[in-house]
Amino acid sequence: MTTPKRRTLALTVLLGLGLVPAAFAAPGTAVAQVQSVGSDRLNLTLGDGTVTLQLAAPGVLHVHYLPKSGATSANLVMDPKPTGTAAFQPQVQQNGDTVTLRSDRLVAIWHRAAGRLDVSDAQGHPLLQQADLGALAQGRIVFDHAAGDALYGIGGYDAFEKDTSAGILREGKQVAKAGEQGHPGAPFVWSTAGYGVLVDCDGADFNLAHGRIAIDKTARPDADYYILAGSPTELFGELADLSGHAQLFPKWANGFINSQWGIDEKEFRGIVDTYRGKHIPLDAFTFDFDWKNWGKDWGEFSWNPVKFPDGPTGKLKADMDALGVHMTGIMKPRVHVDTVEGRYATAHGLWLPGEKASPDYFSHLPVKDIDFDKPESRAWWFNDYLKHSFDTGIVGFWNDEADTTPSNTQFLNMQRATYEGQRAYSKLRAWSINRDFWLGAQRYAYGLWSGDISTGFASIAGQRERMLSAIDVGVTQWGMDGGGFHGHPSDENYARWIEFGAFVPIFRVHGDDNEKRQPWRYGPVAEAAATKAIRLRYSLLPYIYAYQHRASAHGVGLVQPLNFVWPNDAKLRNDVDAWLFGDWLLVSPVVAQGQTSKQIYLPAGTWTDWFSGKTYQGGQTITVATEAKTWDDIPLFVREGAIIPTQPVMDWTGEHAVATVNVDVFPAAQATHFDYYDDDGETYAYADGAYFKQRLAAQRMGDTVSFSTAAAEGSYRPALHAYLVRVHGVAASTVDGSLQHYATASALEAANGEGWSTGSDRYGAFTVLKLDASAARTVKLQAAAAH
Repeated sequence: MTTPKRRTLALTVLLGLGLVPAAFAAPGTAVAQVQSVGSDRLNLTLGDGTVTLQLAAPGVLHVHYLPKSGATSANLVMDPKPTGTAAFQPQVQQNGDTVTLRSDRLVAIWHRAAGRLDVSDAQGHPLLQQADLGALAQGRIVFDHAAGDALYGIGGYDAFEKDTSAGILREGKQVAKAGEQGHPGAPFVWSTAGYGVLVDCDGADFNLAHGRIAIDKTARPDADYYILAGSPTELFGELADLSGHAQLFPKWANGFINSQWGIDEKEFRGIVDTYRGKHIPLDAFTFDFDWKNWGKDWGEFSWNPVKFPDGPTGKLKADMDALGVHMTGIMKPRVHVDTVEGRYATAHGLWLPGEKASPDYFSHLPVKDIDFDKPESRAWWFNDYLKHSFDTGIVGFWNDEADTTPSNTQFLNMQRATYEGQRAYSKLRAWSINRDFWLGAQRYAYGLWSGDISTGFASIAGQRERMLSAIDVGVTQWGMDGGGFHGHPSDENYARWIEFGAFVPIFRVHGDDNEKRQPWRYGPVAEAAATKAIRLRYSLLPYIYAYQHRASAHGVGLVQPLNFVWPNDAKLRNDVDAWLFGDWLLVSPVVAQGQTSKQIYLPAGTWTDWFSGKTYQGGQTITVATEAKTWDDIPLFVREGAIIPTQPVMDWTGEHAVATVNVDVFPAAQATHFDYYDDDGETYAYADGAYFKQRLAAQRMGDTVSFSTAAAEGSYRPALHAYLVRVHGVAASTVDGSLQHYATASALEAANGEGWSTGSDRYGAFTVLKLDASAARTVKLQAAAAH
């Protein structure tokens, strides 16, 4: 682990030896000179050009080199309508040979004589150094940093990469690209040492070696980049402000999604009836090619009236609405050439340039790809035929196969076309999954899935680094083909896929043509294990939805690599075996066949096994037993300080209004909180203030525990009436306030009004409070004296 003191020493030694300037200097490069100093920026002259250094936000230094030829356009990694930064007052001071730009998070010092830029945090710990800004004129962006810094971001893995041993760490040569088959990419590199670099470009080469970040091939003569400072969560908040905030998916998208290739209306209705009959929760069903009238005029956008006779009329939608099932459908970037729409695309120049027509593998008729980087293509895409399919039930889109071109933005712009079309047409929230990711896509209701993966235990294990490295480039909505796309999983393998999938942002299953992924198709043991995991997911929906909202509002999602929260723990530098689900649950799914025990590293703190109630001290590797016969266990641990809301399990997310929410509290000596969040779950009204947000907070102080509910924010009023709060680890003798005491917890739960009681469960003694959810208050619990 590199401490701040060691980082300072490392840079001091480099400077003292004169190695840093020599490493960066290029023969004949110009030396930057001070041109002017403003209230938030420093302007430098560099040969025939200029360099502007601006404190754009407390943790963001924007550096832009302008050659004599002037500026080029911003790229799609940047939000064209960025979130306004809260007003702050940077300090800019010129003192002799130095100019200092300072905020409460970042300090940038320009050394005129040395021609060097030093960036540190507000406490003075060095972060990055640019020894030669003159390199910008040659199209290179080069930084020096302490050699021990762990670096992340830039890119992840595609579906077929066999060597994922690098995990989430990044070193050596890295290419920022969208890639193919589940690959995520961004011109963004960051470190748990407290910094990040975002380049405004459409692809770049990164070289990470010997304490240096060198960035080339940005295809921009005017180098334009942002230096970010802060903790990992702060870095991703800054990234969201610059690149754009992820859209909040509809509430149903947090439930279980069954996808299938090879189906018709009769089979579909039977599958839904079986889910409902078995009370296995299900919120959405995704159709592959089958839903489309593929190969016919406008068939890329329309229901297949033979396979789905009730699709075009809207009757199927009405029936599924009554059963709580949302239908979503596959979309391809290609259009059949010899159709009405194909001839329109030819006449209006909407095809990818230079592409020749070729037989489609499904229809065997000639097709070509639409060029979604063209505004005309995007404006045409959400046409009247797609609108009709949307009106009759295809309310979400599985965009496939737009990752086969060199363009980083083809897939992004395909979903952008759908998103912008739907936003102009409907108040319903957009939802999509897509097969690659380029930073900026998150603005368009964009989820990533990991491509056409194989079944089996090696494949399921490899999804961990795929997910976590995707999150490290700014993906907040990630999922996979649960069960694997290629092949037929064993019963055990299927059960373990479901348990893994229950703890990722997008929870879905899928398989190759005529592969079925319903739980009852894998035998009674796997069905029981899978059903248990799905139902656990549904009990956690209030918890999940709150963190999905946080992902949209603040850039940090439902799933976090452990080093987001413990950046200084060396054992977590490359840990992919476990992750945080929200802030308060650590999960480490079983991904090996026949496993009877598993070793799991728990970070600092006290952890409680969700299922058994056993407690562990963190900062150590523990061994837990795993079930090799019933496959129905998920290593899941509650972090000390946790506040976890749950609700009764329903067959779909909106089956019943929820009047009482259960809240489990595991108080810590340090104050902790959870922001309970709700809205209508369907529209964008929340963006105009129609939401409900209430902070729940707890703290243990000796024998006393306080629990508080803040005043609610927002104009939306949910059905929520009361919180039933179990404060674990304390059997109160007194509770202040006017709360009535009840003899038992069950008597309290049955009562109409507020109150309190005590009891015990697998976690030990607890005090239960029943509180009006509309009130702002603090309740203090005094533990019974020990005997």
